[in-house]
Amino acid sequence: MRVTLVGHATVLVELDGVRFLTDPLLRTRRMLLRAAPRTWNPARGERLDAVLLSHFHGDHYDPGSLRLLDPNTPVVGPPGTARRLRRLGRRTVTELRPGESTAVQQVTVRATEARHGRVPGPFRSIALGFLLLGSERLYFAGDTDLFPGLADLAGERLDVALVPIGGWGPRLGAGHLDPRRAAEAIRLIRPRVAVPIHWGFLRPLGLGSLSPRYLTHPGRIFARLAAEIAPDVDVRILEPGESLDVAAGSAGG
Repeated sequence: MRVTLVGHATVLVELDGVRFLTDPLLRTRRMLLRAAPRTWNPARGERLDAVLLSHFHGDHYDPGSLRLLDPNTPVVGPPGTARRLRRLGRRTVTELRPGESTAVQQVTVRATEARHGRVPGPFRSIALGFLLLGSERLYFAGDTDLFPGLADLAGERLDVALVPIGGWGPRLGAGHLDPRRAAEAIRLIRPRVAVPIHWGFLRPLGLGSLSPRYLTHPGRIFARLAAEIAPDVDVRILEPGESLDVAAGSAGG
C-alpha cells in the first residue's frame, strides 16, 4: 500500500493495484480559503479506480475539483451523492450507509460512522468514514469528533489510519478532532501507523505569508501527544506530495 498526501483531506491511496482518491480538493481556491502549493499530477486523476466522498462540507466536496477528474471514475459516498453528482455528469455512484460495503476490484470499501453534525444542502445526507480492506487495511476518517464507537475499529487490525487533527481557523467547532482528541482517537483505533490530515493546508484569504501557530503546530502537537497517549502507534507526518509505503507487518517511506 502506498499513501500520498495531496493536501487537507485529499489522499491518494494505492492498495493491491487499486487507486483511490479521498475528498478531492485540487484547486488553489475554495470559497474564502486558499490552498498551500501541492504537487498534484493531473495524470494521476486519469487512472483512478474510485473517488471516496466522506461528506458535503465545502472543504471536502468541491465540484470544481471533481470536474478535473475523469467523469467515468466511480464515486462512493453517503446518501444523496447520486443526486448531487448527477448535475456534474457523473452517474457511476455508489451510496453507502455506515456498515455497508461495496467492492472496487479486489478491495472492499466499507462505510463507517462519523460524528460530524449536520450536513447542509438540499439533499439529506450524513458524514462517513471509510475502511479500505485488502492485503493491508486502511481507515480514512473524513471528518469526525471523538466518540466511543471508534474503539470498534481496533478489531479491524488496521495498518494505517488517516486522522484529521485540525482545520484552518484558530478554533474548531463540534464534530472535529483537534490534536489531543485525535491522539485519543488513535488510542481507541490502534492502527500500526497514523497519518495526520486536515491541518495546515487551507488558510483564510488575507493572511498573506503569515503562518499562525494554529496552522503550523497541530502536526507536532499531535505527534507529541500521540507518543504519550498511544505510544504503540507510529505517527508519520507527510507534507503535500510525500508518500508512505506500507507493507504487511511493517511501515517505511
